[in-house]
Amino acid sequence: MTLDRIDRQILALLQEDGRMTNVELAERVGLTAPPCLRRVRALEQAGVIRGYHAECDPSQLGFPITVFAMVSLRSQAEQDLAAFETHVAAIPEVRECHMLNGEIDFILKIVAADLESFQRILTTKLTSAPNVASVKSSLTIRSSKSQVGVPIG
Repeated sequence: MTLDRIDRQILALLQEDGRMTNVELAERVGLTAPPCLRRVRALEQAGVIRGYHAECDPSQLGFPITVFAMVSLRSQAEQDLAAFETHVAAIPEVRECHMLNGEIDFILKIVAADLESFQRILTTKLTSAPNVASVKSSLTIRSSKSQVGVPIG
């Protein structure tokens, strides 16, 4: 899908505020509501817009601990990589899973209620998982930037 200037404006505005009404969005990009809605639907159907969500404060929901875990596997065969991805997909506290190149195979973003909860996740669900060679973790002390989406120019 080729994106023009208006499509990019729509995407930038929706990244900032996904609850913006179509009427407001249309006004901000210089369209009437019906063609603006058609563009948004086309962006959704093309998979450019993958969804909408509320950004929640983890601490206020009982998850003040964020940990990044670097996981190395014994085997990097595709079936073993896929099996690990399936395994961590079933762990609700694992909020992100990214496969990397280099010494570390995966980096996981994990939220927990407290350090004891994180330790339980680590020992019962990660280090004991099939094919896991090692897990190194780093506790987040502070986050200075957390931005969803991508820069749209």
